[in-house]
Amino acid sequence: MRLLSRRRARALAAAVLSLLAAAAPTAGVAPGPRQPVVETDRGAVRGRAHGAYDTFEGIPYAAPPTGPLRWRLPEPAPAWPGVLDARAPGSRCVQLPPLGPGGPSGSEDCLFLNVTAPPVRGRGAPRPVMVWFHGGGFQNGAGDPYRPDRLAVRGDAVVVTVNYRLGIFGLFGHPELGGAPGFALADQQAALRWVRTNAHRFGADPRNVTVFGESAGALSVCAHLVSPASAGLFHRAVVQSGSCSTTMPPRSLLPTLGTYEPFTPERSTVEAGAAAAVRLGCGGPADGAPGVGAGVAGAPGPTGPAGAAGPVGAVDCLRRLDAGALATPELMGRFSLVPYGNAALPTEPRRALREGRFHRVPVVQGTTRDEMRVFLGQTLAAFPVPDRAAYRARLEQSFDAGTARAVEAEYPAAAYPNPVVALATLLSDASFTCPSLRDAEALARHVPTYGYLFADGDAPNATGLAEVPGLPYAASHGFELPYLFTSVPLAAPQRELADRMTGYWTAFARTGIPAAQGAPAWPRYRSPASVLNLAPGAGGIRPVDARTAHHCALWDARWPAATGSR
Repeated sequence: MRLLSRRRARALAAAVLSLLAAAAPTAGVAPGPRQPVVETDRGAVRGRAHGAYDTFEGIPYAAPPTGPLRWRLPEPAPAWPGVLDARAPGSRCVQLPPLGPGGPSGSEDCLFLNVTAPPVRGRGAPRPVMVWFHGGGFQNGAGDPYRPDRLAVRGDAVVVTVNYRLGIFGLFGHPELGGAPGFALADQQAALRWVRTNAHRFGADPRNVTVFGESAGALSVCAHLVSPASAGLFHRAVVQSGSCSTTMPPRSLLPTLGTYEPFTPERSTVEAGAAAAVRLGCGGPADGAPGVGAGVAGAPGPTGPAGAAGPVGAVDCLRRLDAGALATPELMGRFSLVPYGNAALPTEPRRALREGRFHRVPVVQGTTRDEMRVFLGQTLAAFPVPDRAAYRARLEQSFDAGTARAVEAEYPAAAYPNPVVALATLLSDASFTCPSLRDAEALARHVPTYGYLFADGDAPNATGLAEVPGLPYAASHGFELPYLFTSVPLAAPQRELADRMTGYWTAFARTGIPAAQGAPAWPRYRSPASVLNLAPGAGGIRPVDARTAHHCALWDARWPAATGSR
């Protein structure tokens, strides 16, 4: 049951973020009056002009990880002759529909990135580079739906969005692979190496790279902060709604999600990979195969799919399978946890952060105020909370008696419009906001750190998911994305907030300090009272004491796994 709960948790998180990304408009391929051409290290690319900015899409940054390159670390993209048409995105990585039935879409040949940049100028100062890693629970998503023209034009930045391998294709492990290398993170590192080599060709400074991402993208940024292999590949980091310490609720507090921590020991991934190989008819590791673990006792010798001649290693057998045989809901969900204890992540990320073992770069880190509302809303039909008695029962089923009383005292149902809002609030605080603040405190001991709380209660719902009566989604998970990327329309006060957020983010990318012209000062994180509230209207942008407002002392004491203090 624990495994099923984890799969559901990751599937729902992936669905929310994929729907948010899908709301963004996609560009056509009709040529404009100007078709800019840039020479990269692998060949020339022809993009599209949009007036104040240019786009170059579908640029290969690594070789296609297909056939014998499936489950291998990314290799350099081959050079191409002539000029590559970069006027439309490349294929998205293999993934399932974020919600509902349907088979896999996308391609394993998917390691593409997209560049959005103001037109290359003469001898002006090079622009900062911002590299975006998309969310989607490591199961869904792509770089191209995120349209960063506001960041490029208003912020005068070069923005790169990246595809990376997902699910079983990106986070698989097996004894014959020597463990679980974390191919998704390795893809991202290959993209950062591409940026280091090619940024100057797009008018940007390869010595001034900011990595930023939301949800699974934020967890990726967390991983790069502590990964030895990412050293020197970036110079600033923005972590949006996905800290190193993020976790989902325990036991039955949110039944359809269950406990979920996004990072897992490598051995658990390797064991799951060996078991999956057996179920797929590929047996255990071949005799003499290198790797860790002992494989699966008593497994038949792998022979590969029908028509394969002679015994082959389990991984080679799996490489012969069609992508559709691997892209099942079970396998895509099971292999969407980032393994640690390997070369990429030697230590659990939150522990590394707590011990000060991370790259010394400035960091912006924050969450939305109502992170969990969109998740909770999708569970209420099956697990309603109609009254205070049901609310109390949910707490008593989830915590020991003392903790249940303490939580109800801090989040009394009578203090909220209804018990569902009370439950959503405590879930948001415990799973996202307080873990993020704990990580901010660990970061701030060593590097300039800036905390934020996105709090626009009228943020547009770009997910397409229907809201349930009594639970407006407000500032839910991912609802800050339209304020940074062009997607859904915003009201006038929200457009002003979007302009200010764009200014903060790009100023931070340029200088390491989010001090945008005309915007209120953003204090450096020195205490939880210095978290910047981000909301539209007069006084909407101001420092707040987030730790007190979100009852973090309770969660530090009563739910240590949720805050990394275990």
